[in-house]
Amino acid sequence: MSNSLTSTGRDDAHMPETGDPEEGVVSRADPGIVEHASPLGFDATLDRLAKAIERAGLTIFARIDHAAGARDAGLVMPPTVVLIYGHAKGGTPIMLAAPQTALDLPLRVLVREDADGRTLVAFHPITPVMLAAGVPEALANRLEPAQALLIKEIQS
Repeated sequence: MSNSLTSTGRDDAHMPETGDPEEGVVSRADPGIVEHASPLGFDATLDRLAKAIERAGLTIFARIDHAAGARDAGLVMPPTVVLIYGHAKGGTPIMLAAPQTALDLPLRVLVREDADGRTLVAFHPITPVMLAAGVPEALANRLEPAQALLIKEIQS
């Protein structure tokens, strides 16, 4: 059974092979965002992604819990966490080639629960962002595996 709803309109030529490219994709108005539905609950999805990132030898630099921030401000927000992750060996050569890419690195992934209780995993496909910043294609593509592992983890 597929969680696929519709395409995001993203440039699939720059996305790594992860099986069915539309499996689990949720439609977004912004083609610069890829969002996949997870078959797991919020906590299980967040835990699996964090473990997959660390297993890949990447570092989670920060975990931003937006729902906790909302609670502290007296507001209510569904579970919403951003993980900021990467590795200097992947990002530093890119930032040396185009210093402004430091605005988009390290990588980020959003895990959130929507109004229907579905857990969604979203990120900006990094290759088009890097290419737009003038990073040579050979360098721009090197971060795709760090995003592909996220989708692989929730689809397995």
